[in-house]
Amino acid sequence: MKRITICIPMYNEAANLNELYTQLNALSNQYTRNYEFEFLFVNDGSVDQSIEIIKTLSNSDSRVKCVDLSRNFGKEIAMLAGFDHATGDAIIIMDADLQHPPSTIPKMITEWEKGYQDVYGKRVTRHGESFFKKEFSKLYYKILTHFSSVPVIPAVGDFRLLDRKCIDSIKRIRETQRYTKGIYMWIGFKKKEVTFEANERFAGETKWQFKSLVKLAIDGIISDSVVPLKLSLYSGIIIALFSFLYLIYTLITTILYGSTTPGFPTLTILLLFLSGTQLFFIGIIGEYIGKIFIEVKRRPPYLVQEFISKEETHKHIARNEETNIED
Repeated sequence: MKRITICIPMYNEAANLNELYTQLNALSNQYTRNYEFEFLFVNDGSVDQSIEIIKTLSNSDSRVKCVDLSRNFGKEIAMLAGFDHATGDAIIIMDADLQHPPSTIPKMITEWEKGYQDVYGKRVTRHGESFFKKEFSKLYYKILTHFSSVPVIPAVGDFRLLDRKCIDSIKRIRETQRYTKGIYMWIGFKKKEVTFEANERFAGETKWQFKSLVKLAIDGIISDSVVPLKLSLYSGIIIALFSFLYLIYTLITTILYGSTTPGFPTLTILLLFLSGTQLFFIGIIGEYIGKIFIEVKRRPPYLVQEFISKEETHKHIARNEETNIED
């Protein structure tokens, strides 16, 4: 019997976990004769009651397991922790807020059985999101398409089914500055699209802020492309060319008409423009250097505080009983 791991990174999602489990349990019961399911939660440093809820669910259902990280490492790293601990022949990544509808999972499984190894969900509708966020997302994907070294599919996130071959390939990529959406495309394998309507959050408020979206956009461009560095070079060449032409123009007008005081505003504008341009591109280079600085430290991507499962609980109880007997 094939095993399917449903991997769910979570951060302060206590209000959604019971409903999510109810829907996943109902879904898995439809496939009990064909598949064995594993519900693998990754607690990314939650400070609410999320971990207590998962422990309760795990005590009553051996399929529920949890990787409890030592602190908040971010969703990208949390997904890597899920990949490392998942035991399924296929893994389905989804959010804990039910914006990714469990009803789409059967379509993914069907395509997987046809031989596709990366069945990704593509949003056709985004309920509950502001007009600004939707437009920002469209603009981001347009920019990323031009910058990325691998193909980029708009409106596609982390909601997908990955075959074990894909997961084993991703696990070999141990970089800490991760942009997993780019990694999905980089590894290749047979891909298939499944459309879905993104729901509103079942409960609670989104953890994403505008600065988080901007950071994600910058990481997406820089982590998967050197085009910004090339843009810095080309812009520098163009600016230097125009500066040289302006130098020739200034030299000729000075020889023919003499020096005039009104040129100082022009020089001030040029100095400010060039200084701003230099600082902008130094900032781009700094982003790359910053990522290199973090990578060369070779720290582990994450640390695990506890692995929660019914089997581990029984082992822990057995060890305590043995210790008491010896005492």
